[in-house]
Amino acid sequence: MLAPTIYFLCLLSSVICTWLLVRSYVRTRTRLLLWSAACFCFLAVNNLLIVVDLILIPAMDLSFVRQVFTLAAVSILLFGFIWELD
Repeated sequence: MLAPTIYFLCLLSSVICTWLLVRSYVRTRTRLLLWSAACFCFLAVNNLLIVVDLILIPAMDLSFVRQVFTLAAVSILLFGFIWELD
């Protein structure tokens, strides 16, 4: 009973972080903020898939799709860190 609340709060927090990062990027045009916003956008999709997978449609297994979005999020952030290192 507590798990759905936690899943929704994680989704909400990742969406809010994405929005704040995009807003900050629009103001400052710092590219690292863009990479971070893209990462959190993929993490928000991942959290949405968790809600769909575990709460709305528990009979369907979306674990592979969730892992792909997580890998994409981390890869984008890592690429951004490496790109901005120069």
